[in-house]
Order: sequence, then C-alpha cells, then structure tokens
Amino acid sequence: MKPVFDLIQKLGPARLAAMGAVTLTLVGFFAFIIMRVSRPDMGVLFADLSMQDSAAVVRDLDARGIRYETRGDAGQTIMAPRGDLARLRMDLAGKGLPAQPGVGYEIFDKGDAFSSTNFVQNVNHLRALEGELARSIRSIGRVQAARVHLVLPERRLFERDREAPSAAIVLKLMGDLDPGQVRAVRHLAASAVEGLKPERVSIVDERGRLLADGARGGEAEPGAAFEERQVALERRLRRQIEEIVAGIVGPDRTRVQVSAQLDTNRIESRSETFDPESRVVRSSQTRTETSLTGGPDGQVTVGNELPGANQQDRPATQKDSTNKNEETTNYEISRVTKTEIVEGGRIKRLSVAVAVDGAYAPGPDGKPVYAARSPAEIERIAALVRSAIGFDKARGDQIEVVNLRFAEGPAVPDFAEPGLMQSLLAPTKEDVMRLTELGVLALLTLVVLLAVVRPLLRRVLAGDDPTEAAALAGPEGAAVAVAGGATLALASDSPTAQLMEFAKINGQIQAETVQRVVDMVRQSPSETAEVLRNWIHET
Repeated sequence: MKPVFDLIQKLGPARLAAMGAVTLTLVGFFAFIIMRVSRPDMGVLFADLSMQDSAAVVRDLDARGIRYETRGDAGQTIMAPRGDLARLRMDLAGKGLPAQPGVGYEIFDKGDAFSSTNFVQNVNHLRALEGELARSIRSIGRVQAARVHLVLPERRLFERDREAPSAAIVLKLMGDLDPGQVRAVRHLAASAVEGLKPERVSIVDERGRLLADGARGGEAEPGAAFEERQVALERRLRRQIEEIVAGIVGPDRTRVQVSAQLDTNRIESRSETFDPESRVVRSSQTRTETSLTGGPDGQVTVGNELPGANQQDRPATQKDSTNKNEETTNYEISRVTKTEIVEGGRIKRLSVAVAVDGAYAPGPDGKPVYAARSPAEIERIAALVRSAIGFDKARGDQIEVVNLRFAEGPAVPDFAEPGLMQSLLAPTKEDVMRLTELGVLALLTLVVLLAVVRPLLRRVLAGDDPTEAAALAGPEGAAVAVAGGATLALASDSPTAQLMEFAKINGQIQAETVQRVVDMVRQSPSETAEVLRNWIHET
C-alpha cells in the first residue's frame, strides 16, 4: 500500500478533488446517456379515462411489472411502451378494462334464467336497454358520456288506460350540439323503444341546460321547429355575408347581424275555373219514329178475316204516313280545379346590418393609420350583400352597410427579436433544452482538456526543456530529471542515502543509454559498422 499512499501524497488534495469531480461527472453523464438510450418509446395506451378505470388499469400494469406513465391532473391518460400497446390493449380488454359505464345485454349472460323471477327479468331488460342506448349515443362525435333513464309503464287491459312511455337523457358534451343532432338523439331513442315518441324524450347536458323538452309533448314541437329553422337561416346568411365581405376588408374587420322574420301561417287554397269557349261532346242520342194511318175499309173485321174473302176487289183507301227524327247532343264545358297548400316557414322579411372597419396604412412612425372607406366602396359592398342574401324590395327587406372604426385595431405582427434579458427571464422549453445541451457539451470539453490535453502538453513541454532534463535537486530533497523526462525524488535523510540514490539514478541513466545504443545498432547496422571503421582508422 506504500506506493498508493505515496501517489496520493504526491497528487495532493486539490488534484484528488478535481479527479473525483471529473469521475463523478463522467459517471453521471454516462448514466444519463444509458438511461436515456435504454428508456422505451412511450405511447398512449388509454386516454380520457375515469378515475376508477385509471386506477384499475394502473393496478394491472403494476402487477405485471410494466413501466408506465400517467398524464393529466387525475391520470386520465396512461402511457406505456409503444411496442407493447397492442398486446396490452387486448389483454386489458379481455379483463373488461377500461370498463364501459352502464351495462348492456351482456347482463343476461351472468344470471340464471330459471332461478330469476319475472320482476328481476324486467328490471334487467330495462337496465340492458338503457345501457345499449347510452353506448349508441356515446358514438356521436361530440358526446363524451351519456346516461339514459326510461319509463316504461306496465301494459293495461284497456287501450284508453295505457300510459305513453317517456325517456330522460343526460349528456356530457365536448362543445355544443346542433339542433339537428339533438333531434337525431331523440329519434334514436324513440326508434329503439317500443311506443316511445320523439316528443316524449327530454335531453339535458352536464351544465343543466335543457336541450329538448319532453314534458310538454308535441305542443311546442311546431314552434320549436320554426325557431330552429329561423336560427339556421340567420346563421347561414350571416356566414355567407362574412365570407364575401371578409375577402374585401380582411378577416375580423366586419360585424354582421341578420334578423329573419318567417311566416308561420299555413295557407291552403282551392280554385275551380270553367272555360265556355272550350266544349267537348260528352254524349249523343238519335231517335227516329215512322207511323202509317189507313181509312175505314181498312178496318179489321171478321169478314175480312174469313177464308176466301177477296181483298183485291175492294177499292183502295187513302193512308197517312208520319216520320219523326230526334237527335240529342250533350256538351261538357272544360273545368280546372286547383288546390294550393303553402306551408309555413316562408321568409317574410330580412333585416341585415353590416359594420365595416376602415383601411389601415403604415404611418411615418411605423404605426397603422386609420382611413375611412369611400362611399363608392361601401355601395359596392352593399350590392354584394344584396346579391348574396337574395334581396327583395317588394318583400320589405332592409340592408344597412356602415363604415365605422372598430375599438380594436388590426393586430400588427411584431417581428422584433427579444432582447437578452427578456430571453433569460422568460425562457421557453426549447431554450431550456438548448442550454442543457450546451452545458453538457461544455462539461465534456472541460473534462477532455483536463484529463487528456493538459497531460499531453506537460509531457511535450517537459521533453523539450534541456535544463529540466539535467536538473538535480539540492541537499534539501530536490529531484533529478532522467533522459525520459521523468523525475526521481531524492531522499534528504543522510548523505549516505543521497549517494545511494545518486548511484541508482546514474545506473538507470547508463542502462537507458546502453539500451538506446543497442536499439540504434539494431535499426541501422551498416551505419554502425561504418562508424566503427572510422574510429579504428582514427586511432
């Protein structure tokens, strides 16, 4: 252990501390690199989980010893190694994780149909129907969660005593549902339950807003339909006006309001028209009569009817003949019957208000300067608006396009680079990562300079200095430099010990000199022989 202690004493505490710091830094750096490289690539296993499902999934992953990460305040998102995502999802799905809220028709797979009563079967059927409806409603894009309550009255003996079923649906939304989507949810529930009508379905969102009222039944349905149609018409016209005006004045430089009045009356009219000039033969009847009348001799008597009576000897009598023709023709006068039914919802009147901001130009100081738009430009914008909405003056439509200065001017992009102090006080994530990388590189550079470059420079400088190679220490324990650049410390205990140390040093120097000569002879034997010949000739 003496050489070790001598080496420690020779290095000193400063060098030992530096070497320890460098060692710890290198160990920490390489440990960080190894952990970073060996860390698996994480992917999303499940997202938007409830707290119960998240806890169940985490317990299963802990039991398997699989590394995972949780994201979100309540751990709604769980990350797992990307290569194991498919296998983990299949395994967890086999265990029923994450569990779907509510139950469906699989409830009948768990019970015994022979031992359950009729009441239990009816309750399970109701639960299964509610669960299946909730799952179907959750498949809609903006619906995050759904809960369904069904009221199915018992069947009565008489139809007049039967009560209509009803339903209540609670939705957790990501955004807002359109009126058409609300109607779709109502019709979906009504089509899945026997005897349920859409107007008997009530829908409420998680904020307590009533999206559909099923308590009043179909009383408010026509009014609600007209209101939805009016809102949809106003939204469509406003979007059309904003698109065409924004292309002229710029985005967010216009404000549009549309008020549409709809005629809710349903008009049904019938008209019947006769045309006397247009006749059509409906039927034609022709009747012909012919009659012949004779004198008294021509009467029918018994004598005339006896056999042998001679009719030829009797004189001819005068007879009367009558012909009668009768013709009847019936004509049909053309008739036109017209029935018109005009449904409610026609546009009765449109009122459009358009506020347009002025133009902005950069001023002498670089700030935007407001300039009002010309009346001709405003008139052209008004003409475009009239064409876009189908303006009808006879209907009483009204359009107003006004140029006003908005309270908030256009946003001016700031391309000025942030100063040094601003960057230091508000660093971004990229700045932090960049500073970390620069710090690691600087640390590595310092380690290389201290551990590699500095010893090399000291060795080079020590080999080039001739005074250092021949220096000998004084009597108080100096050092002697040998030919290889190394220094040997001399003990200063006694003169005898110093002489012995000098003898050892001289012997080492002579041995190294002899070894150099041997190496030179081996490398160039011909030159060595020539040198020896010259020495012999000179002597």
